[in-house]
Amino acid sequence: MSNQGNQTVFLSTIVLISTFGGLLFGYDTGVINGALSTMTIALGLNAYTEGIVVSSLLIGAAIGSVSGGRLSDAVGRRRTILYLAVLFFFAALGCAAAASIPFMVACRFLLGLAVGGSAVTVPAFLAEMAPAERRGQLVTRNELMIVTGQLLAFVINAIIGVTMSGSGQVWRYMLSIAALPAIILFFGMLKVPESPRWLLVKGRDQEALQVLRQIREEQQAKTELSEIQATLAEEAGVKKATLKDLAVPWVRRIVLIGIGLSVVQQVTGVNSVMYYGTEILKNAGFSMEAALIGNTANGVISVLAVLVGMWLLGKVGRRPLLLAGLLGTTSSHLLIGISSQILAGSAALPYVVLALTVTFLAFMQGTLGPVVWLMLAEIFPLRIRGLCMGICVFCLWITNFFIGLFFPVFLTTVGLSSTFFIFAALGFASIVFVKICVPETKGFTLEQLEHNFRNYGDSAIQKARTKPM
Repeated sequence: MSNQGNQTVFLSTIVLISTFGGLLFGYDTGVINGALSTMTIALGLNAYTEGIVVSSLLIGAAIGSVSGGRLSDAVGRRRTILYLAVLFFFAALGCAAAASIPFMVACRFLLGLAVGGSAVTVPAFLAEMAPAERRGQLVTRNELMIVTGQLLAFVINAIIGVTMSGSGQVWRYMLSIAALPAIILFFGMLKVPESPRWLLVKGRDQEALQVLRQIREEQQAKTELSEIQATLAEEAGVKKATLKDLAVPWVRRIVLIGIGLSVVQQVTGVNSVMYYGTEILKNAGFSMEAALIGNTANGVISVLAVLVGMWLLGKVGRRPLLLAGLLGTTSSHLLIGISSQILAGSAALPYVVLALTVTFLAFMQGTLGPVVWLMLAEIFPLRIRGLCMGICVFCLWITNFFIGLFFPVFLTTVGLSSTFFIFAALGFASIVFVKICVPETKGFTLEQLEHNFRNYGDSAIQKARTKPM
């Protein structure tokens, strides 16, 4: 194999191993979907305590996203992912062993710390390892692994739920399986090098060049090293990233864009489907076993849609994909709300709702899912990337927390139809935000994007908006 072939294989191996963090993210957020019904009986949950158990992971993820970003800036992306693998392992086993609501909530919170930390660290690590021309494709592989983890959770839930129907302990088996990918992630990351950009920030230039030579051609490695060094030289007078950096107008602007993108992704209600999909289908009229099996369709379409989205990212700009995705998800919400009213009590309703949730996820996971995570990994300057991504992903998880907490309450009190009309209204507001505020980032290196944002006010961002697709 040629030297270039070895570099390509090694980079692909790095991506595969590190994205097991995304697989764990997906499995641990998706497994509750099928485990909740039997857990409700075993632990004596009601609509409110269901929301608390589900959302305790999300508040942990919000905190983990901030602390994970800061930790990765301090000790490195690689070491942070190793720490997260250990936390994933023990928290998953704790959830499976829980005998009370408080213990379950505590373990779900710890699991959330790992989920939030991986949500920040893995995309940043991938963005810093990837060459500019492949960044979109490689970073969105983490999104593919997230939805693959959710699909695995749905399939395993269905298999265990159907074959062990009647067992009060079925949810414990579902939750414990999450410990296995954590083992693979830990031992795999022991063989993975550190991000060259992080090494350069720490003044370890020779180590950075050695890593670049492992994943780039010689000339490309030297050129990229020089570009990163030039960017760092520009920022030589900048102190360590703190919240005071947000006082700089151009930094504050991109942080607000990042927060907006994070909120937009979550107010689509995607995680109401991923956490409560089985409950939604039961509410529409399916039996428990049929709902578990039908819910696997949500996982399958999510994986297929992300694959299509990864292909589209190489062909189409980020903004057009965001707008197309929001139009599709908002329309799906409207149709779910309307059909739930028109077909109430009909035998056709559960199948219509399943078809529309699948359509919703096709738009969501093929556009908004991968694009938002990619843009969050792209738009922030190197020195404050961990801090800013942490802030934005914190806002993402807080939004997710409130949706996870209140969705079962809304489903019980106002019904399926009104709940999805609320999501549709939020979707219209999101379309307006993206149209007015979000710039194009496709086709720029990370260093060029930083230069464009720094010089916002003349034509830099306008050029970014109108960059050919």
